[in-house]
Amino acid sequence: MSIQKLYVDNFRNLTIHNSEFDPALNFILGDNGSGKSSLLESIFFLGHGKSFRTTKLENLVNREADKFTVAIKDDRDSQLGISRHNDGKCTIKLNGAPAYKLSEMAKHVAVQIITPETFKLFFGGPKERRRFVDLGMFHVEHQFAELWREFRRVLLQRNACLRTGVRGQQYEYWTELFVQQSEILAALRKQYVVQLSEELQRWLAILLPELSEGIALQYSRGWGEKHQLTELLRDCEDKERQYGYSSYGAQKFDVKFHYQKMSIDQVLSRGQQKMFLMALTVAQATLIFNQQQVRPIILIDDIGAELDTDSRQRLAAAIEQLQCQVFITAIEKSALEPIIPKHNKYKMFHVKHGIISEV
Repeated sequence: MSIQKLYVDNFRNLTIHNSEFDPALNFILGDNGSGKSSLLESIFFLGHGKSFRTTKLENLVNREADKFTVAIKDDRDSQLGISRHNDGKCTIKLNGAPAYKLSEMAKHVAVQIITPETFKLFFGGPKERRRFVDLGMFHVEHQFAELWREFRRVLLQRNACLRTGVRGQQYEYWTELFVQQSEILAALRKQYVVQLSEELQRWLAILLPELSEGIALQYSRGWGEKHQLTELLRDCEDKERQYGYSSYGAQKFDVKFHYQKMSIDQVLSRGQQKMFLMALTVAQATLIFNQQQVRPIILIDDIGAELDTDSRQRLAAAIEQLQCQVFITAIEKSALEPIIPKHNKYKMFHVKHGIISEV
């Protein structure tokens, strides 16, 4: 899908009433604090039900209001919207009818974002890498959402047994289920990472050609490749009971990024790391499009940060081949000039004091 019209009310400092966006490429200009990042944040919230800037969702509501609303009309004339109240209540609507789960909304909106902080999160620990892979799995592998939901239920039950000292048949039952579901999820994720790796090479050839042949993804399923999960859990049962949680399993998976067998963050410059993450994001967006024929939305915040002119020209070449809707923010128009296409198939907006206007 692509956003045709966006309505935002009392989301941070934003006031947007039915702004119409280009189905392919949109540029957002504005000073620091003007609201351009908040615009991306509102779109991100629609696809994820959370912010990429804060865990305190009450901070998203304008100080003079008791709720915010974000709603869109897409290129298929579908209408989607979320209102969140200060008391935490969320109202979700799809084509005017109430929906009861954010996952119902997420099926229609595949949103990915790259910010100046993204690479720090990616290379700082496995949490963001897990989240990234599972986002792709959610949209590409139709059975994944239900499998992951059931696995989480089993994981909670097994952890409860470990914390409370439950043994015998009940503990063995949950452990057996835990092992079975871990193996199923691990196989699905491995298959997905292989697909992602193959697609990534296509985009690295455009965005980071001088390094593309040396870059590889390494998938870790959450327990050693040479060990059976059942045996590992048996050997560490005493330690798990002491800690109160499962030490191995599908919840511990990771994907690491290497250049010539060394961690990317130790070898590549900050600009090169950002180009790698763009290639990775675009690769995943392409897989989502190929599987669902739903156009993902890619948000790129502060394009000028750490990218030289050559890198931005490569990004422009990649965007020309994308089946996505792209939103790119910048402080100065000069940062966008290497990316602005010669044709007129794009729109440019300016944000000031939370008010967006088309240039």
